[in-house]
Amino acid sequence: MPVATGQQGGRLTEHRGIRSFVLRQGRISNAQRRAHGDLLPVYGLPYSKEPVDLDAAFGRPAPTIFEIGSGMGETTAAIAAAHPERNFVATEVHTPGVGSLLKLIAELELQNVRVVQHDAIEVLHDMIRPGVLAGVHVFFPDPWPKKRHHKRRLIQPEFVSLLASRIASGGYIHLATDWEEYAVQILEVLRAEQSLRNTAESFAERGGRPQTKFEARGLRLGHRVCDLVFRKL
Repeated sequence: MPVATGQQGGRLTEHRGIRSFVLRQGRISNAQRRAHGDLLPVYGLPYSKEPVDLDAAFGRPAPTIFEIGSGMGETTAAIAAAHPERNFVATEVHTPGVGSLLKLIAELELQNVRVVQHDAIEVLHDMIRPGVLAGVHVFFPDPWPKKRHHKRRLIQPEFVSLLASRIASGGYIHLATDWEEYAVQILEVLRAEQSLRNTAESFAERGGRPQTKFEARGLRLGHRVCDLVFRKL
């Protein structure tokens, strides 16, 4: 089985060459279906095996943030609305989530978000040139809590190396999880990447990251939410 994207969306593989994702069977509302059909051609970026010209995709040059697993899109839309000076590429494989985000983009009249409905690992590897991203967001990836499933987790050294290679000097990686044991592993993996430095002694403040519905549910259950912010040297 593959590893999951952030915000409990579709699922990604841990290595290229394995089946990239399995779509979860979920209900899609009529509004999400309409948004997906009508708006993906407007705000979507089709997957390509060639690098994309980000300035052309957004119609302007601006610092670009890459989000892995945008879920239902509330966090993506809120951050994009708060930072109109930045461009955001959101990846998600789950059709209801893509439809939900597209609906929010239209409602909020956001011009700085593009959506790729594809495996984020392949998108990073094939479509994003090295050293062009200002930041990467990975919020609440699947923790795969059973020890025998830890190899399916998204945050592994090989993947972090790929992430770091796509980030410009001074750019950042911001991760969040409500599974404390996974947070410790993520901290170890990020610290081992020589091109990254922690912005805090260990875990970081949440900063401007909006609280998600998923996060609120975890807090009600007594989970500790850990944020990690590392910068590229």
